[in-house]
Amino acid sequence: MDKRLDGQTAIVTGAARGIGRAIVRELAATGANVVINYVTSADAARELAKEVEELGPKALIVQADVSSYEQAGELARRTIQTFGQIDILVNNAGITRDKTLKNMSLEQWDEVVHVNLDSLFNCTRQVLPCMLERQSGKIVNISSFVGQGGNVGQANYATTKAGVIGFTKSVALEVSHYGITVNAICPGFTETDMLQSVPAEIRQRLLEKIPLGRFAQPEEVAACVRYIVTEGDYITAQTIGINGGVYI
Repeated sequence: MDKRLDGQTAIVTGAARGIGRAIVRELAATGANVVINYVTSADAARELAKEVEELGPKALIVQADVSSYEQAGELARRTIQTFGQIDILVNNAGITRDKTLKNMSLEQWDEVVHVNLDSLFNCTRQVLPCMLERQSGKIVNISSFVGQGGNVGQANYATTKAGVIGFTKSVALEVSHYGITVNAICPGFTETDMLQSVPAEIRQRLLEKIPLGRFAQPEEVAACVRYIVTEGDYITAQTIGINGGVYI
């Protein structure tokens, strides 16, 4: 019988769309109360919260720019005020600003580094005291196979996603003796709004590099998150690739 998350509370950042949305649905279907963090997609967040509560668990919507340490702290505080605990943190928030390096502005570099890495530190640092006090917790960081293999036009994004992996391994070593696990998932190209914005001819070239011949579905990434937080008590400091067989 699959393990359940009844009575547990999960925060998912960048949760209103794409992979984050699928993760929220998966965790709610497994019984967890879910905190839906978003910045701009208010309508999508409200719709998702309704789906969660139709499944049975409770949903809390929190608008917060988690690249801000203070707003990440408010996200953690509101979660504890509402549910009394934080059992799971999924650091999913991230952006792209793609340009080849010779055409990349300092602003495009800074924005991606600020959002993708600062949010990772901010949320983990703000949630960690609760997990340390309870001597338990699961942290799942969404990296990317681009952080392992690189990609043309994504030096900024690849740098941050490689940083996610280093952060994951380091923090996992620090907190393992407190009963907290920290892991990273590295999705390949996944059918989200972000991928839909890629021109058709480039999408075709990407497909040709994937042995399974298709892009990932957000639900496949979400299923891996669910496995880690339900069955993964002995899994920590790991980087798990979901990329259709692309060799890194």
